[in-house]
Amino acid sequence: MNELPEVETMRSVLSRDLVGRQVKLATITVGKLVKPHKSAKEFRTALEGHAIKEAQRLGRNLIFLLDNGHRLVLNPGSGQILMAATAKVTKPKFTQLVISFDKVGELRLVDPKGDARAFVAKAPAEGEGEEISKFARLSVGGDGLALRKTISELADVGIDAIEDQIGWDRFAAVMRSRTTPLVEVLTDERIFTGLGDIYADEILFSAGLHPNRSAEGLTTIEIRRLHRSFLEIVADAIKHEGTAFEDAPWTDPYGKSGSYQKFIQVYKREGLPCSQCRAPITRVSTKTHDTYFCEKCQA
Repeated sequence: MNELPEVETMRSVLSRDLVGRQVKLATITVGKLVKPHKSAKEFRTALEGHAIKEAQRLGRNLIFLLDNGHRLVLNPGSGQILMAATAKVTKPKFTQLVISFDKVGELRLVDPKGDARAFVAKAPAEGEGEEISKFARLSVGGDGLALRKTISELADVGIDAIEDQIGWDRFAAVMRSRTTPLVEVLTDERIFTGLGDIYADEILFSAGLHPNRSAEGLTTIEIRRLHRSFLEIVADAIKHEGTAFEDAPWTDPYGKSGSYQKFIQVYKREGLPCSQCRAPITRVSTKTHDTYFCEKCQA
């Protein structure tokens, strides 16, 4: 599953090449991809002929502002978003959406597991707006709040480490309201959006906290440490353009791999020595997570 740093890398790359381009044609091969539209035709009608003015992101969602005020939202799920120079370039298997532009080039959404989605969100009427996530409302700045208010389908998206500004004190209020383990809090899209197993594990190791600690039991010092790690790990992963493993060869839209895997401390390092204390890294599996941590450093 693409996490926040990977989707932010996509946004950065696509922003350079797509802003100012006009959508010529959209082709959908699987209708369920474009829910909540009634049909693929409705999606195409809402998109074709409009130019992209800005590329934005919220959580795992890419958001493209169109020249009529509407927004194209693409969530790649566990798939890929790729750019092709021409239509002659062979389309990968499971290519479910192709968007071609007025100039040469195609955007392709490859969705092997069927968990991607695409839709065009209409601009709200003046005075209208959605009731947004109670956690995101703690934000004191950034673009996240405005995006939630204008895209009803994203109103309940949790706190975004980049698009929402949240100090340690408000971060503490979130933690102290949760009785669940830290790893579950960090990977709950309703609370913190865009974090999956990779970055949750790395954040908790950086903060020196056991993944099964109850969030409400953290001390003030521990919350400050976790808040700092929450911001720093995500920013560092974006700096290195995401994480790519041999069994999960993630790339940006032009096939360039991320490099954050070179800095991974615990994720997928079961049995290998901890970089801090040399104790073997432990893995614990549940129905929803494979969690990696150091039993000594994260006691």
